[in-house]
Amino acid sequence: MKLVNDFAHKQHKYMPTFAKATGKATVYIPGYPYEDEVPMPATGFHGEQTSSLYEQISSYLAMHPHIYVGIDNFIYYREGDVTKSVAPDIYVVLGAAKFPLRRSFYTWAEGAAPTVVFEFLSDSTADEDRNEKVHIYLQDMGVQEYFIHQPEMEKPAEFRGWRRDPSGSIVEISPDARGALGSESLNLSFRWSNQHHSHVLLLRPYLPDGTPITTAIEQRELHAAAIIRAEEAEARVAAETDRREALERELEQLRRHLENR
Repeated sequence: MKLVNDFAHKQHKYMPTFAKATGKATVYIPGYPYEDEVPMPATGFHGEQTSSLYEQISSYLAMHPHIYVGIDNFIYYREGDVTKSVAPDIYVVLGAAKFPLRRSFYTWAEGAAPTVVFEFLSDSTADEDRNEKVHIYLQDMGVQEYFIHQPEMEKPAEFRGWRRDPSGSIVEISPDARGALGSESLNLSFRWSNQHHSHVLLLRPYLPDGTPITTAIEQRELHAAAIIRAEEAEARVAAETDRREALERELEQLRRHLENR
């Protein structure tokens, strides 16, 4: 329980601050498609990476009612033009209501653009993600930070990020000594590690003090381990109590024996 309470304290401490969106949560606007005519299949590498990071970010930000986290759905960013749309792997909108869930996200209706966007590179989209989308996200849409990551272990590692500086210029984010990139908007850092069992270069988030944000599976494992440690500690206390009581009985018996001599 101490670990849970410590993390909850940090969660409140490091939660980003922001203004609420000026628009209204909008599930669907007729005339704007919310499904691909020819869906693009994702690889297992991308599936594990996307689902893992989405779960971690969503869980961490769940406490705030005005943070919307989207995954692989359309964002329309110019009213009346259905061609002005993107479908990032994961995006976070600070200020937008968490519920209801949306079929698509319409920036003009919500009164907000995504704050942070993540794209995971594939052979068919990598060039666009590295180049064209930097300008689409950061200039055309008004996104604050944009990150790309290559999740397949067999391919060269690639993790990059960009943000808009106070003047509006696009600058690439420099990694720290451990290769992590910081998100000023989310008050988190991100770095990847090798998952040899699945051959995934798994990108994951960390609090500013280096504490990792865990997945649901990791949380269950930590909880189970904490229960085992508590039970072991309780057993040690019980054993010590039994030993002390046995010693006290022996001393009492010895005292009575001496008195009766």
